Amino acid sequence: MIRPILIHPDPRLKKVCDPVGEITPEIRQLAADMLETMYDAPGIGLAAPQVGVTKRLIVMDCIKEGDPEPMALVNPQIVWSSEDLSTYEEGCLSIPEQYAEVKRPAEVRVRWRALDGSEQERQFSGLWATCVQHEIDHLDGKLFIDYLGPLKRQMITRKMEKLKRERARA
Repeated sequence: MIRPILIHPDPRLKKVCDPVGEITPEIRQLAADMLETMYDAPGIGLAAPQVGVTKRLIVMDCIKEGDPEPMALVNPQIVWSSEDLSTYEEGCLSIPEQYAEVKRPAEVRVRWRALDGSEQERQFSGLWATCVQHEIDHLDGKLFIDYLGPLKRQMITRKMEKLKRERARA
């Protein structure tokens, strides 16, 4: 089921999410819904708070051409970050049509639980590293615009407020 995506500014996007305890059928369904919502948007990552659920769950798939590689990460945590940084132009499904360059570690190692309950760990680089860091930020109430200067952040926030007013009238 495609779920509505919250648009910044929304107080739910600034909340620190609760860890997922048991991986229940509801959590598996949420992950499936989030992947469907992400692909429909279209995007390469989505965090549970973006669909109004304050749980530590993200989904992502950074394959743009070829066979998809959907991933669902429960309670993901970065356990190592490279000193090398990379800059990517980031966007966000909760901040539509706004992009800005963000500098992050070029590589990260992430530990999480899979939907089958198993412990997983993987090193990500390139777009995957940027995406997983961006989505984990969402679980901590942080948006990519929080990395920008105050003027640029305020300008984007005003655009989003205007977009929300326009959508409310439509």
